[in-house]
Amino acid sequence: MADQITKVTDANFQADVLDASKTQPVLVDFWAEWCRPCLMLAPVVAEVASEQSGKVKFVKMNVDENPSAPGKYNIRGIPTLLLFKGGEVVDQLVGNLPKDQIEKFLSRHAG
Repeated sequence: MADQITKVTDANFQADVLDASKTQPVLVDFWAEWCRPCLMLAPVVAEVASEQSGKVKFVKMNVDENPSAPGKYNIRGIPTLLLFKGGEVVDQLVGNLPKDQIEKFLSRHAG
């Protein structure tokens, strides 16, 4: 399942998130190794990613290794999920949320 999610860095954020979001929605999971809620959320996001394959692109970004993008998008708490469309943030979720909330969140924007 996890192969549905690619890792992004500050270096490839423009191409893999902003540019890619012009053709399909991109969900970015901002996380860190030490963040227990992030680790709990990861398998839920992976499951949703496998079910939404082809509709939404899923990526994750380690905030400790990549400070630029999280700073630019005011990521203050993790896990944070940002949804990009057309090169812009269109919605966000913060915290370890159940699968149905993530699905509802995506259904508002993907289709």
